[in-house]
Amino acid sequence: MAKVTRDDVARLAGTSTAVVSYVINNGPRPVAPATRERVLAAIKELGYRPDRVAQAMASRRTDLIGLIVPDARQPFFAEMAHAVEQAAAERGKMVLVGNSDYLDEREVHYLRAFLGMRVSGLILISQGPSEHAATEIDAWDARVVLLHRRPDAIDDVAVVTDDVGGAQLATRHLLEHGHPYVACLGGVETTPVVGDPVTDHVEGWRRAMAEAGRSTEGRLFQAPYNRYDAYKVALELLAGPDRPPAIICAVDDQAIGVLRAARELRIDVPGELAVAGFDDVKEAGLTDPPLTTVASDRPAMARAAVDLVLDDGLRVAGSRRERLRQFPSRLVVRRSCGCEG
Repeated sequence: MAKVTRDDVARLAGTSTAVVSYVINNGPRPVAPATRERVLAAIKELGYRPDRVAQAMASRRTDLIGLIVPDARQPFFAEMAHAVEQAAAERGKMVLVGNSDYLDEREVHYLRAFLGMRVSGLILISQGPSEHAATEIDAWDARVVLLHRRPDAIDDVAVVTDDVGGAQLATRHLLEHGHPYVACLGGVETTPVVGDPVTDHVEGWRRAMAEAGRSTEGRLFQAPYNRYDAYKVALELLAGPDRPPAIICAVDDQAIGVLRAARELRIDVPGELAVAGFDDVKEAGLTDPPLTTVASDRPAMARAAVDLVLDDGLRVAGSRRERLRQFPSRLVVRRSCGCEG
C-alpha cells in the first residue's frame, strides 16, 4: 500500500499542502475553522501520520507518553504527575508534561504537539478534553485516559477515586464533632460540571449534610483552587458576621489558605473553626495544625492510567467496568478537625 502523503491529504480536503502543514504544525499561519475541520477529516480518513521523529520510528510509536495537567504549580497535580512519571518508568516509557492553565487552546496546543511526536498515548489529569481537543483526538485516533476525572462519555477510559464518598466521609466526620453545620469551599464554577472531581466533592458534602438533616443553603462558597486566592476568600468569610463553625475545602491548597487566614484573624483552629481538605498532599501533614483531609492511592491510580493508555485491547473491546477504574478514598485524621491526630 502506497504511503499517504500531505499531497493526498490536500487533494481530499480541497486545499494546498501548505495549509495542511499549517494545520499539522499549528502555524505559522492561521487556518479557518471550516478548513481545519476538512483537513482533520482527511487526515483521519486517509490514516495520514506526519513524521516528526526519526525515520526509523516511522512504523511505530515512541517510548513517550503525553501528560496534560491544569496547573503543575498546585501540589496535587505536581504529585500526581510525579506518580505518572514513576509508573511510566516501570514500563520503560518517558513522560512529556504540558500545563493547560485550564485553557482549551493550550490543551489543544499540547495535544497537537504530543500527537505529532507519536506518543504512545495521552493522559489528561483532572480535566476532560474540550470540544476542539476531542476533535483532534478523534482525527488522530489517539489513545487517551482520563485520570482523576469521571468520564462523561460511555467509551471514555478513566481512572478515578471515590470523590463523592470521600467528601461524605470528611463532612460526616466534622458533623460528628458536634458542629451545627459544615460550610463548603468549592471551585469557581457556577454550575456543576459532569465528571469534575470538585463537583463531586461538593456533591458528597451535600449528601452528608442532607443525611444529617442540615441545610446547605447559603453555605457553599466559591474560591479558586490555589491557596493564595482561597486565603483572600477566607479572610472575608471568616471576618464576617456569619463565620461558619467548620469548613470542608474542595482541595488541600484551598484549606492551606483557610488556615493562614484563620491564623491572621486570630481564630483558633480547631477550637473556633474546624477545617478539612481533600487530596492529602505532602504539605497537609506539615500545616499548623496538621490538616485533616481525604486521601487516594496516587501511585496505584497512576499505574492503572499508564497500563490503560498502553493497552490496545481495552481501548478496542474493554467493558465499561474495565474502562472505568475507581479507587477508594480514605479519611486521614489530623488535628485541624478537632481530633488529637
